[in-house]
Amino acid sequence: METWLPGLLILLVVMLAGVPIAMAMALVGGLGLTVLLGFTPAMAIIGQTTFDTGLSYSLSVVPLFVLMGNLVTRAGLSQELYGACHAWLGHRRGGLAMATAVACGGFSAVCGSSLATAATMGKVALPQMRRYRYDDALASGVIAAGGTLGILIPPSVILVLYGVTAQQDIAKLFIAGIVPGLLGILGYMLAVRVTCWRNPAAGPPAERMAYAERFRALRGVAGILGLFLLVIGGIYMGVFTATEAAGIGASGAFVIALARGKLTWRTLLDTLADTAATTTMMFMVLIGALIFSNFVNIAGLPSALSGFARASDLPAPAILALVLLVYLLLGMVLESLSMVLLTVPIFAPLMAALGYDLIWFGIVVVVVTEISLITPPVGLNVFVLKSVLPDVRLGTIFRGIVPFVAADILRLAIIVAVPGVVLFLPEMMR
Repeated sequence: METWLPGLLILLVVMLAGVPIAMAMALVGGLGLTVLLGFTPAMAIIGQTTFDTGLSYSLSVVPLFVLMGNLVTRAGLSQELYGACHAWLGHRRGGLAMATAVACGGFSAVCGSSLATAATMGKVALPQMRRYRYDDALASGVIAAGGTLGILIPPSVILVLYGVTAQQDIAKLFIAGIVPGLLGILGYMLAVRVTCWRNPAAGPPAERMAYAERFRALRGVAGILGLFLLVIGGIYMGVFTATEAAGIGASGAFVIALARGKLTWRTLLDTLADTAATTTMMFMVLIGALIFSNFVNIAGLPSALSGFARASDLPAPAILALVLLVYLLLGMVLESLSMVLLTVPIFAPLMAALGYDLIWFGIVVVVVTEISLITPPVGLNVFVLKSVLPDVRLGTIFRGIVPFVAADILRLAIIVAVPGVVLFLPEMMR
């Protein structure tokens, strides 16, 4: 029996037993390397992997972008962002739900975390939608779905970790996520429109604001818009690298929070502590995934998958469909970070051997992961939203996300059928 097969089975058993995913991958990967190479070489690989990951220049973007998102949240920009979207869209039927989708996309552009986006916008948007008697299913569904944009619209921490794991250009991955992210916002707005067409009472219109009030509301989003254009525009134009952009973004978010009077010594220390805790968790999962990746690579799993693809005579699109099915199934039991780090070292070589662009495949993986964030039984965004909104039933939220899952599946189909939707912006970069 191939060594990697019992390794995968043992990993699943260990994870189902409740061992944290980072520890499970490191433990099984370390034991596998010991079986294949012996104790001393295995310990040398584990030590070198841990050392290299901790000192990786490319990975320095992770704590900086996490810090940027935490500072933006502390600055209270989410309220102004939602207020501006409310002013321009709220008077339409379902307009507040559409405003929530747009606001989630805007907040994602400076946050990079799906869970933080869902939790923050849940506190901001749901009270307003309830004030106008929106159906709880529609209101909670659009917040849960909109939160998933946090891992796609740049800067995205998941895209950083995918780029490091698959050895792809992080800057190109960021730019590649822009158009699919915009398609996601448009798809969610369309889902709201269809829901309100079927049930007009689900999203009553709010009062229409005068144009003077609408333009006044836009002043509140100047900070987020400027920060996004500075970070992503600088990367696209080749002014600075993704790592430099992370430092500039974190500095800009600090200045905005300071200028708005939202930072005290206490809140600054809390922000830094939250950033350190989140970064530590991500690095532990990444190190565990890299140790397990070394094991499966040495055990020959990527080669076995490539050999299977050649021997099966299945066309490349059929194999891609099987890979996407695996992601959807894994999404029912694993959260997004663990799923990406566990699977990319296995599937990326296979996709490259089939001739697929790995920048494009990274965006496909993230979109599939977005779908898994709002589908049962795990649906991590749904459970985070439930913790923020304890009076909303879990079944109500899952019922509300159905039209948004349909919109996500349509977006995935477009991206798979027309790769140029993802790749044309990266190809135009300097």
